[in-house]
Amino acid sequence: MTRPPTAAQRRVIDAADPVTGRLRGTEAQLAALVKRELAFRHPRPPHDHFLTPAGHRIRESEPEVAEPGAAAEASATPNSTTTAGVFAARIGGEEETGVAPAARTREVHSAWQGLLELRRMTNPDGSVERPCGWERTHLVQAAALALEAAGHRPAGRDTEGYRVRVTPQPEAVAVRDPDGEALRASAGTLERAGWQVSEHKEPRSGASYLLASPRRT
Repeated sequence: MTRPPTAAQRRVIDAADPVTGRLRGTEAQLAALVKRELAFRHPRPPHDHFLTPAGHRIRESEPEVAEPGAAAEASATPNSTTTAGVFAARIGGEEETGVAPAARTREVHSAWQGLLELRRMTNPDGSVERPCGWERTHLVQAAALALEAAGHRPAGRDTEGYRVRVTPQPEAVAVRDPDGEALRASAGTLERAGWQVSEHKEPRSGASYLLASPRRT
């Protein structure tokens, strides 16, 4: 059985950039995470450290190690990274974020710039025009971030807009929007963001929807 990370290591993992997985910590902390294959050191300058897929799974799981009082402190802190402090793109249909529109715009812009940097750092040719490995393992969040960053409106509980959902097809998400013009605009945005997009119709209702997959070349 794999030994869970220590409390100090878990804090470093939880504090990683929510989109890129970039880590901040002492050399010893980062080296320990690399040794445990929870992080990797990028070969190109500035040689930053990033979470591996295993590290991302640890961050997304419930902590197995906690210092006395840590759980109570996290539950009492509104901006804890284990709760509301973690950025998530709007996939459509969820509650409003509760963040002021201007602040949300800044958050989304920062997340999108971080994702472009992750593409540059992790794609073998340094391309920012093509999705990276993180996007392939977080399809819904990646597609939703591309849409939200471009200014598309996500659906709310009682308002229309885009909705991004998983599909049975590997490496593909479905994007729906009752507004046909908005749906076509979403297709253009995703194509410019490096996704392959095709339009289809629901067999029963005849409503149009998009299937989008991250390009490999």
